Amino acid sequence: MTSSYLFLTAPDGADASHETTRVIRDGFTLLGFFFPWLWLLAHRLWLHAIVAFLVQAVGGVLMERQGLWPAGFALSLAASLIVALEGQNFRIRNLAAKGWNEDAVVSADSVDEAEAIYFSDIETITQEDGVPAPEWERHQRSTGRHGNTTSLGLFGFDGGR
Repeated sequence: MTSSYLFLTAPDGADASHETTRVIRDGFTLLGFFFPWLWLLAHRLWLHAIVAFLVQAVGGVLMERQGLWPAGFALSLAASLIVALEGQNFRIRNLAAKGWNEDAVVSADSVDEAEAIYFSDIETITQEDGVPAPEWERHQRSTGRHGNTTSLGLFGFDGGR
């Protein structure tokens, strides 16, 4: 299944070996669904984690009240769904607020394939001797599909269909 991967470079620019470049998959997070506030804490989203914890706590209290179980369950489920669906976006926005730059969006089947596509056009320099590293292999897709593939025929990242 094809996913979108965002490549973020450090606030002071990408280093020569691209060791600080971050790759974040834009999509559903299973751990974010089952453990929302713990997942947010693990990614240092403190305020988001506090809000998720409080919403789930209120949901838990409501589930213990007679007749309010459905409302409490819905509240807890909503918090889990929001973190699972938008958690990666929270991470990206947090890094962008700290000065990180969104360098590229790559559609690929895996993070390894996305990195191969992203780094295939970038000349990297090794830290040991300052000599440019060999070119990354040009990655050919085995599926034979071309262009950005988005679900349900929605608009792609380049504005096309």
